Amino acid sequence: MVLNIGTLKVRPGLALAPMAGVTNHAFRLLAKEQGCKLLYSEMISAKGLIYDNNRNRSLLYFCETERPIGLQLFGSDPAILARAAEKIENLGADFIDLNLGCPTRKITRNSEGGALLRQPALCSEIFSAVANAVKCPVTVKLRKGWDEKSYTLPEIAMRAEEAGISAITVHGRTVEQGYSGKADWDSIRDVKKLVSIPVIGNGDVDSPQAAAAMIDHCSSDGIMVGRAARGNPWIFREILAMLEGRPLPEKPSLDEITVMVVKHFELLASLKGESAAAREMRRHSAWYIKGLPGSAAVRQKLIHASTLAEVKELLAGLTIGENG
Repeated sequence: MVLNIGTLKVRPGLALAPMAGVTNHAFRLLAKEQGCKLLYSEMISAKGLIYDNNRNRSLLYFCETERPIGLQLFGSDPAILARAAEKIENLGADFIDLNLGCPTRKITRNSEGGALLRQPALCSEIFSAVANAVKCPVTVKLRKGWDEKSYTLPEIAMRAEEAGISAITVHGRTVEQGYSGKADWDSIRDVKKLVSIPVIGNGDVDSPQAAAAMIDHCSSDGIMVGRAARGNPWIFREILAMLEGRPLPEKPSLDEITVMVVKHFELLASLKGESAAAREMRRHSAWYIKGLPGSAAVRQKLIHASTLAEVKELLAGLTIGENG
């Protein structure tokens, strides 16, 4: 399974979904290490980038190890998105991704993210403005539509291809659904049949078996893993083994999990400092240890951890709990 995004060739087309507060530089490195082949940044405000927002500067950081990597923009003004895309291209990103799927209220109330699916003509303007502003490939992430009554996905996918977009990712849920219910893989298959540019499937890929089933059902050129990767970068080595016809690796041991939590913390600390890393790791740590013996009590304590030493000590307590 080869995913061609412009001149980029990604083999196989195994991608980490852009997720706010999750897919920063630190987590992307861990996913790449475990076999992920295509990385995306957290979503970046086009207006914030143009007006030199400090937070956006940190979201723009990536290193050579992460290639190929796309930086994802959100906004609703074609001219501003085009200017932001030029800035991103100058930073050396391999491609630019446009967010037309975010269901978060603070995004959609500004007619951005998934709200754009209610305005197909504006979508065309955005696609054309950005694609014409840069030389690197431009991709887009879509959902089915605003709700089940407005299935605008096929129309907007065709508009994307006509405007010069290089690839489309389809999350098989409506904006109204958010992350609830079941992803509609038929909508991904519909788009694959409709356009000639590559299509990446997204939604409910939570195991190597699900990844194989999506490819079989949708004939997609790539698959994107989102929430199932939180606290579980090992899912990429499992899916990669499945795609390459190799035996599935063992699930990570408790030692592997604790080593990964510490490594994740250290990578964050090197970027943001120990205090900021500790705050950010509270939810990541909870994802990593979810379901392990004694994890509920440890999670409550991790909420108050403010140093790496404290985190290590708490994880050591989890090991003792497992051993009885």
